[in-house]
Amino acid sequence: MHLRSTPLPEDVQAVRRMATETGFFRPDEVDVAVELVEEHLAKGTDSGYYFHFAVDPERPETHEPVYDPPLGYVCFGPTPCTIGSFDLYWIVVDKASQGNGLGLQLMHQAEQSARTMGGRRMYVETSGKELYRPTQRFYEKAGYSVAARLPDFYDLGDDKIIYQKNL
Repeated sequence: MHLRSTPLPEDVQAVRRMATETGFFRPDEVDVAVELVEEHLAKGTDSGYYFHFAVDPERPETHEPVYDPPLGYVCFGPTPCTIGSFDLYWIVVDKASQGNGLGLQLMHQAEQSARTMGGRRMYVETSGKELYRPTQRFYEKAGYSVAARLPDFYDLGDDKIIYQKNL
């Protein structure tokens, strides 16, 4: 896996496609994922959003500039008004690339980058719906533990689960 940390304009549609194809996110949630990429494109790191995009290392080299669509990405950043706390905002792996450890690699890269920026703890939130049980297991496998559960946060019967990990 090769990583690039700078979003490209083409990533806007790639993020929209990946997030939509997972089947986990409502259209308004996908719009938020896209907005974070657009915000970084407009403001750079002043946006407070940082990214790592996984691209295919097997694509043959060419002399022409070619856009490598990401196989997955992670978006994270310092939690506003805190010192040393970071939020993991999005982690999405292309449906065809799921199940091969790419998500964990992206997670670990985000954690390492946060540590480099002075991060002491990473937080991530997800839905408590049964649909999200694989997501919950993913965070637990990555070493995260439940810090809080907010009943009916997203909707009736849809709790918000906040995970944390010391970096």
